[in-house]
Amino acid sequence: MNIRHLPTVREFMDKYVDTLKPDTDIMEAVNFLMEKRITGALVTNGRGELAGILTEFDCLKLLTLGGPDHEAPKGTVKDFMTSRVQTIPPTMDIYYAAGLFMSAKFRRFPVVENGRIVGAITRFDILRAVQRGLVGVLAERTTKG
Repeated sequence: MNIRHLPTVREFMDKYVDTLKPDTDIMEAVNFLMEKRITGALVTNGRGELAGILTEFDCLKLLTLGGPDHEAPKGTVKDFMTSRVQTIPPTMDIYYAAGLFMSAKFRRFPVVENGRIVGAITRFDILRAVQRGLVGVLAERTTKG
């Protein structure tokens, strides 16, 4: 019997993740996202535990909050972040993770193991898995045909 290894989230996730604190000024957080060229960042509390996620979507709310003189909105990350965040384990197979992305509005999931953030996986990371899989299939077809 040929048992094939299913690739896991751990193999494709980003092990280094940019984080913000809940009390960070929201405009500072927007600048952070822009400077890092990322679409979102995990938000951690003082103990390094996941408190939420701040995404580009969350930050769009800032445009609707400016006053008539277009002054910069005030607030902190905590005021704008999404608090209820679905996490996934690093042992989840990549196919199941891809299915979660298909039904979620988020572009990234925090990867948590034993209550600790160990990384994050994005839609782009899933594309790398797709590319690796397709390259393997194409190589097989080329050598057989």
